[in-house]
Amino acid sequence: MRFLSLTKRATLKAASLLLVAAFATPAFAADAPMKIAVLDMAGALFNSERAKAVDAEIEQQTAEDQAKLRSIQEQATAINEKLQQDAAVLSDEEKRKAQTELQDLSVQYQAVGERVQALLQQRREQFQQQHAQALIQAIQAVIEEGQYDMVIRAEAALHFNTALDITARVTEKLNQQP
Repeated sequence: MRFLSLTKRATLKAASLLLVAAFATPAFAADAPMKIAVLDMAGALFNSERAKAVDAEIEQQTAEDQAKLRSIQEQATAINEKLQQDAAVLSDEEKRKAQTELQDLSVQYQAVGERVQALLQQRREQFQQQHAQALIQAIQAVIEEGQYDMVIRAEAALHFNTALDITARVTEKLNQQP
C-alpha cells in the first residue's frame, strides 16, 4: 500500500512539474523576443564578386552568339519593315519568300538563344555547386554575428520588413572569403 502511494505521489509531482514547465516556457520566451532574419540565398551568391567575374567570363564566351542574335534580329526587323512598307506592291511569291525567310531567321534565333541559355544555366549550376560551402559559411558567420534565432528564406516570406534582410551582409561575407 505504501509503495502505491509513493508511486502516485511521484507521478503527481512529475505531472505538476511538466505543467509548470509547459506554462512557464512561453513566459520566458516572451521576455526575450526572437531575432528573425530573411535571406535570399541565390541573391547573396549571385551578387558576389565571384559571380560577377563568372558573368563577365560568360559574356566573353557568348559574345559571338550574342552578336549573331542581334544580327538575326536586325535582319528580321528589316524584312518585317519591308513587308509592311511594300505590302501593296509585293507579289504573293515575294511575300511568301519573305515569310519563309522570317521563319528561317526565327529558327536560327531560337537555336542560338537556346545554346546561350544552356551554357548560362550550366555555368550557374556549376558556380552554385562550387560555392555552396562558401555560401553556408558566410550565412553561418552572419547568423552568429547577428545572434539570429531564425533565418527564413526570402522566397518563403509573403512580406517582410527590409530591415530583416541579411542578404547584403551574406554577400559581403562571401566577398571577404579568399
